Amino acid sequence: MDLASIYRAEYGRCVATLARLLGDIHLAEEAVQDAFTTALQKWQTPPPNPGAWIVTTARNRAVDRLRRESTREARHAQALLLLHQQDDPQEVGPVKDDQLRLIFTCCHPALAPDARTALTLRLLGGLEVPEIARAYLIQEATVAQRIVRAKKKIRDAGIPYRVPAEHELPDRLPPVLTVLYLMFNEGYTSTAGPLIDADLCSEAIRLARELAALMPDEPEVLGLLALLLLTEARRPARLDRSGELVLLADQDRSLWNRTLIAEGHDLVRRCLRRNRPGPYQIQAAISAVHTDGAATDWPQVLALYDQLLALAPTPVIALNRAVAVAEVHGPAVALAALEAVELPGYHRLPATRAELLARLGRDAEARTAYDQAMALATNETERAFLQTRRTELTRTRRSS
Repeated sequence: MDLASIYRAEYGRCVATLARLLGDIHLAEEAVQDAFTTALQKWQTPPPNPGAWIVTTARNRAVDRLRRESTREARHAQALLLLHQQDDPQEVGPVKDDQLRLIFTCCHPALAPDARTALTLRLLGGLEVPEIARAYLIQEATVAQRIVRAKKKIRDAGIPYRVPAEHELPDRLPPVLTVLYLMFNEGYTSTAGPLIDADLCSEAIRLARELAALMPDEPEVLGLLALLLLTEARRPARLDRSGELVLLADQDRSLWNRTLIAEGHDLVRRCLRRNRPGPYQIQAAISAVHTDGAATDWPQVLALYDQLLALAPTPVIALNRAVAVAEVHGPAVALAALEAVELPGYHRLPATRAELLARLGRDAEARTAYDQAMALATNETERAFLQTRRTELTRTRRSS
């Protein structure tokens, strides 16, 4: 495993562990970043437990910094306490609650809603500012400002680093769910580099399982876990042997992970029995329909999207619904449904429009839409897929 992979896999765990040891998120993040810089300089090959190495090195860096800055006795005492703290860094992997605590700290109601998720994605997911900006479809400078302000608020307000009391959990839940959802999405379709970051997907699922164990009676938690499992189940068929993207309709369903599908379907049934539908539960139900049987029941998917759009009328859901509309009522009706959708900077809107125009034989418009989508796509695998579709469109028309 190279350092970049280790960074992605271990960053959030290390920051969470250091945050617990230091009680200071900003200092924890800086110490972990220093440790990774040291690793870059020193490692010829990674040690057997790179996460433990990073935690130990980061803790030592934090002690050094506290001593340098110890103009007051209390600060020096903090360094001594940290130095002699009984904490075995070998346990960094299994210390799962550290990350859950950090999520709940970052999702404190004193922080602005957008700042909560941006900060958590940065600290726990190790996502860079451009990746977070893409998740929100906003400017990078805006994300950077949100993160800085959130850290300052946590420090100035003395927000405690702990999982809140049981009665406080429901208020914290929506941003926590959003964070896990966006973490998984970034892993499933990365902003740059390889299309799929399997480690980030696995981490989001692991944290969702932790959350489900903490709040087993909350249907949206179960719904999110089901959604992630059912999406993850399709990952083995998402790329072909050449590494090219394969659309859902063209995927080899025999490659889908049946164990995850069974678990996801069971969770969806548990949600249905509670009869308290929410956006994540409905999205999980849509995924359950896709993974149930040899072909997708598109009318059922469309009915679920209608229900989802009523609960969460967002442009992204309207876009996804249009795909189902095309399967049930044809591309012309779907194209009309897209006319009111506005998602500036999001490549999937022109990509979907291009597919619909191509099905209608409006080739020149389809090519223009493909060009717009390629200009907006940030992942090379997605851009290559769009280029292939555009080329195939031209080739098909010439041969017909």
